Amino acid sequence: MSGEGAYEFFKKGSELLERGDFMAASVPLERARSLEPDKGSIREALGRAYFRSARFEQAAEEFAALVERYPVNDYAHFCLGRSLEKTGRTAEARKHAALAACMRPDRKDYQAFRERLRAA
Repeated sequence: MSGEGAYEFFKKGSELLERGDFMAASVPLERARSLEPDKGSIREALGRAYFRSARFEQAAEEFAALVERYPVNDYAHFCLGRSLEKTGRTAEARKHAALAACMRPDRKDYQAFRERLRAA
């Protein structure tokens, strides 16, 4: 793996992520991120790998970086909200859930998440 570039690491991590090997996926994705820290696709995949392996604080960091760089990315707000909720930061999660739901009123999953957090 030492001679590989960011794309190869991203591809390998994405394959592992799709196979459900979330912990293993984080290794090449972290390497890809170190080579291309501003690449949104890498940060999103790494955030998903962290989230699916119950590393919620790290997932929140990745999705927060995405939101900072791409503030109109509804999926990043949704995932950041979910990650923050899992770390017990419900008030912060509500903000991102509301933003995602407002950006994409057609997404039933975003609406349901926002409503669940409102009731919490």
